[in-house]
Amino acid sequence: MKTRWIFLLVISAVLCNISVAADEEVRFEKRVIDRTFRAEGIAVGDVNHDGKLDILTGDVWYAAPDWKMHEVRKVGQYDGTKGYSNCFANFARDVNGDGWIDSIVIGLPDGPCLWYENPKNKPGHWKERMVAKSACNETPIFVDLLGDGKPVPVFAVRPEGQMCWFSVPKDLDGLWDMHIIAAGPNAPGTEKYSHGLGAGDVNGDGRCDVLIKDGWWEAPRDRTDKNWKFNPAKLGPDCADMLVYDVDNDGDNDVITSSAHNYGIWWFEQVPGTNGPQFVQHEISKKFSQPHAIRLADINGDGIEDLVTGKRHFAHMGNDPGGKDPAMLYWFELRRPENGDIEYVLHIIDDDSGVGTQFEIADMNGDGKPDITTSNKKGVYLFIQLP
Repeated sequence: MKTRWIFLLVISAVLCNISVAADEEVRFEKRVIDRTFRAEGIAVGDVNHDGKLDILTGDVWYAAPDWKMHEVRKVGQYDGTKGYSNCFANFARDVNGDGWIDSIVIGLPDGPCLWYENPKNKPGHWKERMVAKSACNETPIFVDLLGDGKPVPVFAVRPEGQMCWFSVPKDLDGLWDMHIIAAGPNAPGTEKYSHGLGAGDVNGDGRCDVLIKDGWWEAPRDRTDKNWKFNPAKLGPDCADMLVYDVDNDGDNDVITSSAHNYGIWWFEQVPGTNGPQFVQHEISKKFSQPHAIRLADINGDGIEDLVTGKRHFAHMGNDPGGKDPAMLYWFELRRPENGDIEYVLHIIDDDSGVGTQFEIADMNGDGKPDITTSNKKGVYLFIQLP
């Protein structure tokens, strides 16, 4: 019996050493792109057609690999201790089909959603056009809603209080074609500062549904159909991004959310219910506050999607719970023990950068590993995963 106990201790120590070694394998190099507050939204794309991914942050873009700054539009002067920038979200897409990445920008909630046409390396500001006159909910999303590989904007519009998605119109100078997911007035999740919006296949029919914290709209076969069926669900308190992923690997998708202005990150386990799916809340962490944006990515290459997030620095000028704490950037490794509960293991990346209302994960240097780009009141940063 004593020999067996010693053997188990040795095995335990070996396993612990393996765990530590695995932790050390995932490291990031921090690169300061700009210490000026430019935006709280960010996008990546090959702006200048040189084969390298560049960074876009509302008013400006930065050219890889030296990150020289170029203007998209007139550059604003923003004081993060007193207010906000004019970019809560930034998306990159070839809008007009000319082969060049354009920029979609959403400013403050209930402001317009605009798109800027790439000038194809010609000097001067990019031509501005309007997508929609109003873009509400603090977490507008850009998602492959139709399953055709072409992401589209999804957000609420005021004053109608409708939840909508938008497609590129035939007349590029006109407003984008608006498709109503939920008609007003005042559909849930459509207030100016509503918190919580996401998309993913909740019911397993292969179509991308749209979620808010009070439930989810079931995507019809024809996504242009109006007024999708709403399924009430309890998906926690006010949040930010709502991610859909099979956390426990049981064959149905679960939901991951985070508190935008307080402490808390959770996953909601989907379980069968009498009138459709029910969701059981599990806490991931309450260690750091204001995780106002979250993303999924396989950070350590084990084939499982991990969770990446950070603190939105000075979201309300330091007045939120933990508002003046360090601006953290971190990821949670998802572990699925064969005989045990789901585990999210915290790994700290940085303590002086954080995230904005949005950030992006992409392989910025072509080495096959996911890298992280962030923009907020601390500036613009790139985190390159080391070999």
